[in-house]
Amino acid sequence: MADRTRGYAHRIDILAPPALVWRALLEPALLAEWYAPGARVSARAGGSFEIRIDNDLVREAHIDVFDPGRRLRLIYLPPEDLPPSDHVIVDDFILSEEPGTAVLRLLGSGFPADDPDWEDLYLRLRNGWGLALARLKVSLERRVKESRG
Repeated sequence: MADRTRGYAHRIDILAPPALVWRALLEPALLAEWYAPGARVSARAGGSFEIRIDNDLVREAHIDVFDPGRRLRLIYLPPEDLPPSDHVIVDDFILSEEPGTAVLRLLGSGFPADDPDWEDLYLRLRNGWGLALARLKVSLERRVKESRG
């Protein structure tokens, strides 16, 4: 088993109200617009988050931290098709506000660094989150622009 872990960090500035960004992290209809359709979310501390990225990848998580409008931390169940690990895979979404802008940070961690079996999943998620967050920005900024007429 790997002793070292690695992670990723993303930041996206969105010209939208933070409350809308928060909803987009939790509401299945909004998640479908930028991440993946068919999410099942029990939005509360101790709740659950499940989403099918594609036919090969389902992510199931426990909501460890739920601070509405500010922070959402997901602790993922171990993938069944990878070797066991003593580490915990976590995505931590931190939402803040700067004048006129919602700032969303995503910190992912817990990926075994010394195990080549984990390499594909790590790269897929690190790169995939970058693309997904860019779609989130476009989707929400379009929504805000359309609502202003």
